[in-house]
Amino acid sequence: MSRVDLEHVSKRYAVATALNDVSLSFRDGEFFGLLGPSGSGKTTLLRAIAGFVEPDEGSISFDGRRVENVPVHKRQIGMVFQNYALFPNLTVAGNIAFGLSVRRVTGAEASRQVSEMLELVRLTGLNERKPRELSGGQQQRVALARALVTRPKVLLLDEPLGALDRRLRQEMQVELKDIQRETGVTTIFVTHDQEEALTLSDRIAIIDQGRLMQMGQPREIYERPATIFAAQFLGDANIFIGKRESDGIVLPDGERIRAPGTATTVVVRPEKMRVFAASRAVPAEASNRIEGHIMQAVYSGASVTYHIRVARGVGRPLLVFAQNLEGEVLAPETSVTVAWSPDHTVPVEA
Repeated sequence: MSRVDLEHVSKRYAVATALNDVSLSFRDGEFFGLLGPSGSGKTTLLRAIAGFVEPDEGSISFDGRRVENVPVHKRQIGMVFQNYALFPNLTVAGNIAFGLSVRRVTGAEASRQVSEMLELVRLTGLNERKPRELSGGQQQRVALARALVTRPKVLLLDEPLGALDRRLRQEMQVELKDIQRETGVTTIFVTHDQEEALTLSDRIAIIDQGRLMQMGQPREIYERPATIFAAQFLGDANIFIGKRESDGIVLPDGERIRAPGTATTVVVRPEKMRVFAASRAVPAEASNRIEGHIMQAVYSGASVTYHIRVARGVGRPLLVFAQNLEGEVLAPETSVTVAWSPDHTVPVEA
């Protein structure tokens, strides 16, 4: 398998800059997620690695060997697109064997490798079916098998689960990760789905307007986002902006929030906050507290999402996720205290 390195890669089109001085390293054998909104440049980055897009500046290397002038078919990559791009006139086995035939692998050896792939993606026995006879999840597995059968050094996935419904997508996330671990292939995938990125990735890069905003392990980025954009894009976040004091921040209405560091902007994840009705005591460790009233309570079974109106200085309603431990849902207009620990108050760049 391979390590992939991008150094100061830029790509410009007539009306926009798709990639702006991006430097990234993808480790041998890791599952790396490229996360960002539509038009952020993540697919352009993937296509540049594949060889479909030629950078205007910078270099792309596989195991230290630059590949900018290496054609797509010689880069030893496998690629799966969102729509799978299966050949409708070929069987499952024919689709998987296509890449082998291009490489002049035929006969018994091709059949053996196709059988291995069918077993890997759990489609044994379906080799004679046509794509139209398969479910969406099965088609996705055929596309994955076709990409892996040639033993690529790098596997590129462009929104690989985007065409599936939610339940099937969640099932395929587990299977895709298992297959990647079994093969050990360096895998780079594009997604705009936050949950998918958190579930699959060993590391994540958040990209916006062609720029690398933050990179790291999923938990690291989620728990300690560097910017407001990263905090809001990877999950939900409550944002507080005020005037810095020695031990925290003073909001425009005079409310004080204890927070580490020197930043004047902090974020708090909704699940780190707790909601207490007026009759309930607030634990001492939850020393950051703001009074408010419940605007809306959204019950979703395992949890309740509260939208809470607080002082004007906060800027907008707070969002709080409460685990459904007792089956109680506080009614709209209930007076509450929103409380959380200073340890969960994360300084960010505006």
